[in-house]
Amino acid sequence: MMSQPRIAVLLSRVRVEEKLLLQSFEAKGIEVDVLDVRGINLSLHEPDEWQQYDVVVDRCVSQSQALAVLQVLNDWGIQTVNTAAVVQTCGDKLATSSALVREGVATPRVKIALTPESALEAIEAFGYPAILKPATGSWGRLLSKVNDREAAETILEHKQVLGSYQHHIFYIQEYIEKPERDIRAFVVGGETIGAIYRHSEHWITNTARGGQASNCPVTPEIDSLSLAAAQAVGGGVVAVDLLEAPGGQLLVNEVNHTMEFRNSIDTTGVDIPGRVVDYVMRVAQGG
Repeated sequence: MMSQPRIAVLLSRVRVEEKLLLQSFEAKGIEVDVLDVRGINLSLHEPDEWQQYDVVVDRCVSQSQALAVLQVLNDWGIQTVNTAAVVQTCGDKLATSSALVREGVATPRVKIALTPESALEAIEAFGYPAILKPATGSWGRLLSKVNDREAAETILEHKQVLGSYQHHIFYIQEYIEKPERDIRAFVVGGETIGAIYRHSEHWITNTARGGQASNCPVTPEIDSLSLAAAQAVGGGVVAVDLLEAPGGQLLVNEVNHTMEFRNSIDTTGVDIPGRVVDYVMRVAQGG
């Protein structure tokens, strides 16, 4: 009889998503070790205690903490969901956009500038409005819709004096005149398992910012583009955010590596945590 794979879940806070995942593991009769990343120290020369795990599942809120642990585990040959490479790419909007463009995935146009002066030139090359984003971040925080030159100069000056080096890399995206919604598709192990519309009168449609979710049928176009985006960043378990451009073309806006799904289970009718657990077990068993 085949022994059950050893699974660990790496986290820093037990949110609704983590509870649902742990409940799904339990419902399927799978024992897991829950590891608080805040209590971990890794001796790079002594991987033995970690070799017991077939897969370590990352559900950390802190990307930097997760990335540090995942990098070491992957270098030791321990499988993780997601991998350090995926987390590093998805956690950096420039790296994500570069990977998507490299693989020929349709995205809004992006310019990168390194000084406020060149950033202003890039914004004006797109024309107003334009979108200014931090290179790292989530939940729609610190996004700016720049409507005119005066606003551009003010925002750029503010970013220039902020201490973090990420604010000194200016990520400028063309503004897409989308309907009052965007699309989030969930990709698990190379399959688009479901999608939602996120509706809002505000141009930021994240549910974390008040956007309302409704079911979005997974059309062949959504499926194809979501799979291509997931593959471009390294696969695994990701959420792909899509924009509907005028004329109906779909564009990949972002790819998220530690996706939230609490509002999408009932909306899509898909057992998202169960599908994630099934994928983790396939990885553990070499599938």
